[in-house]
Amino acid sequence: MNAFFASIEQLDNPDYRGKPIGVTNGKTGTCIITCSYEARALGIHTTMRLKQARKICPDFIQVPARPERYAEVSTSIMHALQDITPDVEVFSVDEAFLDITRCQIYWNKSPEAMGKMIKELIRDVSGLPCSVGLSGDKTTAKYAGKQNKPDGLTIIPPWEARDRLKNVPVIELCGVNKGIAGFLAKRGAITCGDVAKLPISVLGKRFGNPGRRIWQMCRGEDPMPVETKIAAPKSLGHGKIMPPDTTDKDVIYMYLIHMAEKLGARLRQHSLAAQTFFIGLRSRDGWIGSNKLKTIFPTNDSRPVIELCHRFVHEYWRGEGVFQVQVTALDPRPEKGQTELFGIEEGRFHRLNKAMDEINDRYGEFTLTRATLMHRSDMPNVIAPAWKPYGHRQTIVPTVERAKLSGTDL
Repeated sequence: MNAFFASIEQLDNPDYRGKPIGVTNGKTGTCIITCSYEARALGIHTTMRLKQARKICPDFIQVPARPERYAEVSTSIMHALQDITPDVEVFSVDEAFLDITRCQIYWNKSPEAMGKMIKELIRDVSGLPCSVGLSGDKTTAKYAGKQNKPDGLTIIPPWEARDRLKNVPVIELCGVNKGIAGFLAKRGAITCGDVAKLPISVLGKRFGNPGRRIWQMCRGEDPMPVETKIAAPKSLGHGKIMPPDTTDKDVIYMYLIHMAEKLGARLRQHSLAAQTFFIGLRSRDGWIGSNKLKTIFPTNDSRPVIELCHRFVHEYWRGEGVFQVQVTALDPRPEKGQTELFGIEEGRFHRLNKAMDEINDRYGEFTLTRATLMHRSDMPNVIAPAWKPYGHRQTIVPTVERAKLSGTDL
């Protein structure tokens, strides 16, 4: 999708169309999450501070993010893509891979016609333009999709992929970070063509199978198939940005409670429990944290996790100014249903959590919550890069799904 969040805002609000707008995390957000192409043409870009954007363009319009609406549009698009092929990998909230190999005989269309059909389907479902890239492997197709934005269609035949990529900096390929690029640069490999000339063992010895895959990616031969299943979670966590250099212990503790409550609800939603947790605060010097904090038993109740947060603040934090909190379950596993075995008190909290979850599922997150969170941050939730429209990665519930639960007519 092209400037996805900003495009949705311009779609829903005609007054924003043709104007430089930028989406921020709530009304008090100061960093631009994404901006319209009109803003980009002026030199404004993602991650730029709002103050700087307004220096470039005094008429720049700030728009608070609406993550539930973005999740709604994304979900409708991802579901519609199933009408073209069952082999769809939701890569992020605004991007997907489609393998049309098994459907070629059915559709009997040229690559160009297939690309146009995908674009038309997405526009019919969402009202938005998108850019499509077609090739013989995922990495080359993704690179192709970035070449003609917005509203583009780029086709790289598999037999041309290696030649088309040879002068492309390897850092531009999906999954190649600065560390890998630096390793390759020390060996004289800057472009994909340079990497393709190296022995595959150079990357394999240093990075294992991911390194071997990168070598194949640079040759236009990415072996990774389209993944249609979501793997079981290795961890589940929630974090939030705070005001810079926060040193108020009560404020920090409230943010940690907020994340612990979100994590507990998410574990319960997917019938998971965990015993080992990472609890951390981020300062200018890096993370202050511990991944060795454990509850007595595996749990999905926020109370013992909050107790760990309280312990963490008193044992690990030394008064440093922090700007981010994180609470993560490191060993989520299927819930065994043993809660009732530990007595009447635990059973009471189990029933309380169930009732609270049902209310919040129907009327919205934190409709019912503990009093200590009454003055929590009003910054909206953020759609994580790994968000999915279903399963344990659906951290943002689409507006329409919430309305169905509450019986509201939208």
